[in-house]
Amino acid sequence: MEGNYYMIHDYLIFIGVFAIFFLLTVSIYLFSQNNRIKQRNTRLSETNKLIEQKLNEVQLEHIGTKLNPHLFKNILNSVQSHAYQTYMSLDKLANVLDYILYESNNKFVSPKEELDFALSLIEINKIKINPLFDFRIKSRIDKSDALYEEKVFAPLISVDLIENAFKHTDFLAQDSFISIHMELENRIFMMKVSNKASLKNSLAKENSGFGSQSLDQRLKMIYNNHYHMEKSSKNGIFTAELKINLGEFYDKMRYS
Repeated sequence: MEGNYYMIHDYLIFIGVFAIFFLLTVSIYLFSQNNRIKQRNTRLSETNKLIEQKLNEVQLEHIGTKLNPHLFKNILNSVQSHAYQTYMSLDKLANVLDYILYESNNKFVSPKEELDFALSLIEINKIKINPLFDFRIKSRIDKSDALYEEKVFAPLISVDLIENAFKHTDFLAQDSFISIHMELENRIFMMKVSNKASLKNSLAKENSGFGSQSLDQRLKMIYNNHYHMEKSSKNGIFTAELKINLGEFYDKMRYS
């Protein structure tokens, strides 16, 4: 009887050890499989991010190929229509062309470079305006801002708003005006453009055109939730206001 007891005891110990060994083996296998799945998911996630990045770059390049010739045409038309101011226009045009040819190929430029470009573009467009026309330009640029000379600004962002204002204003109407306000303060860029819209050339048509769409696409792809664009039309006055939180975007670039 005592022998049978020890046999049963040893058998139960064997069963227990075997069960523990089996559970341990299964646990190790499942843990290994879980790690493999996590690694595969990580690789897939990285691949998806790379594909999305490449797609965005291709889309941005495609937008650029459409934007630059359109900009050249508008600038040259302005210069040609006022030959008596050719010298000044060509001087500004040289600055604009340098920027388009050399800086716009970069993914980012500094706010300083983009603002200098925007001011030159405005001066070129101003040559077709009567000196008595109500044109208002105001800039409040904090040159001591930490991001003033940092490569954090997508080039040619300011083109669309400036071009639309000049393109869709009736310069002969008595109450017509163009107002451009640019600001860089506390690492936030703001640009507000208002104008009395011409009844002969509706802004509603332009809003469905390439320029407006390309700007919206670029802002969304580049700055995502770090920007806000608002457009409104009231009593014939069209206003577009763009605000980009360059500080938040710069911090994300640094730590991502």
